[in-house]
Amino acid sequence: MKIVDVAEFYAERGGGVKTYGDQKLAAAAALGHELVVIAPGTGVREERRGGGRVVWLKTPKLPVDRRYHVFTRARAIWDAIDREAPDVVEGSSPWLGGWAVARYRSARHAAPLKAFVFHHDPVAVYPQTLLGGALGEARVDRLFAGYWRYVRALSAGFDATIAGGEWLAGRLHSFGIHRPLAVPFGVDKATFCAAQADPQLRAQLIAAAGAPARAALLIVVSRLHPEKRLFTLIEAARRAAARRPLAIAIFGDGPLRTLVAAAARRAPVHLAGFTRDRSQLARALASADGLLHGSSAETYGLVVAEALCAGLPLIVPDAGGASDLAEPSHAETYAAGDVAGCAAAIERLLDRDTTQLHRAARSASARLVRTLDEHFRGLFSAYDQLARERGVPTHPTTAAARPHAGAD
Repeated sequence: MKIVDVAEFYAERGGGVKTYGDQKLAAAAALGHELVVIAPGTGVREERRGGGRVVWLKTPKLPVDRRYHVFTRARAIWDAIDREAPDVVEGSSPWLGGWAVARYRSARHAAPLKAFVFHHDPVAVYPQTLLGGALGEARVDRLFAGYWRYVRALSAGFDATIAGGEWLAGRLHSFGIHRPLAVPFGVDKATFCAAQADPQLRAQLIAAAGAPARAALLIVVSRLHPEKRLFTLIEAARRAAARRPLAIAIFGDGPLRTLVAAAARRAPVHLAGFTRDRSQLARALASADGLLHGSSAETYGLVVAEALCAGLPLIVPDAGGASDLAEPSHAETYAAGDVAGCAAAIERLLDRDTTQLHRAARSASARLVRTLDEHFRGLFSAYDQLARERGVPTHPTTAAARPHAGAD
């Protein structure tokens, strides 16, 4: 297949969207597909990247974050798509980039398959995090019914909506978003599955948290951002530590660092900072007794998946992408944002047999966690299946996506 990805948040100094886009460029080439990314930038140019191409269109900078540019002319996007004549067009933005794909029509080429790639749920990230505890999540969703009407109208211009996991696909289906398909993300399983416990590193992390050497060790891997609910985790850890020796190590950085550091001083918590050393992070996970997680707004729990591969049992919310990976054999869950519930979940996990939990976590990772290659095979296979339903011939792929139960 030839696939065009209209990626409004792909930027030279971007974050997750650029990382994912570059991975997809390489995977498409390896699997025999041609992928072209159309992105907003400083000027009109084209470059080879990762076995595919990036076509940059000249656009203004995004005022709130100067690293990014924003599409302002649908015609420029339509002309770029026309020049490529793709089999599949992806739109991954709810703004002009997404609407341009939804409304794309060509007088020169057959109509391509259109996929709306839903990367981010802003209602779950911000209003649910800030207001859900006081108002209840159902009421917050009703308050933002206008947003969901907007997304529902946008999705109607696509053949399907791609979600990063089953939880998100179910949430989209509940709001009437058009044909949600769950294509779970993948991780670097090899690095984390190969990780071995490092007693010296474990001892260092426990000591840095100010806990006794015999303490249990829980790891948090998180951006220091409100949606991650780190204050819930820290207070829950403080309460649990009043009843048993416990240490928490938080890997990550972000805009709440100063506030998180202040809260951490009241609990046995060590801020380990952000690390680019994936093998060190894998060893830390393999050396701990559990992963402690707070976010209920993620499309998929990438960190949670990596922890499972390292054999680490889970303490996670019962909603969000992390919940897709939590089974009773290796996890304890709690209501998102509930400090008492989180503290109780910590105690329940630490009361269980450690050896059995670690064994169950590694076993679950083989069933529940995909590699990056498996994710992209699933994505391209989903496109192939959708195209066949439309009667458009494409090259076959393998490892199909999973339509969400009840999807039309």
